[in-house]
Amino acid sequence: MSSKGKILVAMSGGIDSSIAAMMLHEEGYEVIGMTMKTWEYASVGGNKKETGCCSLDSINDARNMAVKFGFPHYIIDIREEFGEHIIDNFVAEYMAGRTPNPCVLCNTHIKWEALLKRADQLDCEFIATGHYARVREENNRYVVSKGLDDTKDQSYVLWGVSQENLARTKYPLGTYLKKDIKKIAIDAGFEELAKKSESYEICFIPDNDYRGFLQRRVNGLKEQVANGKFVTTKGETLGTHRGYPFYTIGQRKGLELAVGSPLYVTEIIPDTNTVVLGDKKDLEKQEMSVKGLNLIKYASLEGEVEAVTKIRYKDNGTHSTITQVAGDEVKVTFHKKVRAIAPGQSAVFYEGDDLIGGGIIQ
Repeated sequence: MSSKGKILVAMSGGIDSSIAAMMLHEEGYEVIGMTMKTWEYASVGGNKKETGCCSLDSINDARNMAVKFGFPHYIIDIREEFGEHIIDNFVAEYMAGRTPNPCVLCNTHIKWEALLKRADQLDCEFIATGHYARVREENNRYVVSKGLDDTKDQSYVLWGVSQENLARTKYPLGTYLKKDIKKIAIDAGFEELAKKSESYEICFIPDNDYRGFLQRRVNGLKEQVANGKFVTTKGETLGTHRGYPFYTIGQRKGLELAVGSPLYVTEIIPDTNTVVLGDKKDLEKQEMSVKGLNLIKYASLEGEVEAVTKIRYKDNGTHSTITQVAGDEVKVTFHKKVRAIAPGQSAVFYEGDDLIGGGIIQ
């Protein structure tokens, strides 16, 4: 029996989660590995070879790591929950003219809940993942902060994890650079793992064609939404489009319009199948509403709070003032205008490296 206790590690078969499991094993934890089968190619279509976290190769890579170090490894099938919560929501959001972020929803409602449920069944005190982030206890709160590697920091997708779940979570990679993790893998004899390519697409859309995915999921979608109108911000008709779900806020390419100057999608109106186009300035806003608030660092926000707000994963963030106007709603006022605020995406608030919390842009 380990003096540090039992810990359930989410293992996708990639380098990050594999090295996280190895580190914890070497630190003296009684590690149990678990790989979650969230989806399969046969159910989502597409034309790309099966790779990534749910492929047979990845599952085998995770199991091989467990065998190498002599700890148990389990595979759990959560395709039903994943389909109901993640894929159905993804389709519904696009059909509502919004741009969803399924990775955040998956972390909040699927991965942590599934892991903790199994952790309890296996008498594990903790769970761990390969995210590049850190968590600490401070002032009776569990605070998430950015990973040391700015280029790999994944704190943005963790804003929805509850305090109860964070209390049992460890992020072994949070204080490492990605290059260090690759070196650790090579030194441990896992050179192939270090060379393994990483996927940045949505896991259930491996060909990165979300429009094709929507068409396969919604019968007759293309015919239902064809010939909608492109209009200017002044209401002038510019032409017809393929259907509002196939466009996102800020999009410039693929509009198939020639008007002599660049145009961008500034608004999507599902009720009338209308896509509004404008120039760069029309994309700029200084305020937004955020709902579904989950606070990390503080139990509540008192008055106006200064924060750096990120409106998408790769956003550098913008200085802003946030005010909690209702239980789960925040008003965000940016100190300068920001471009392409997309309803459905996550807004995440930072104080230095710490997550204040986050929510969904309205």
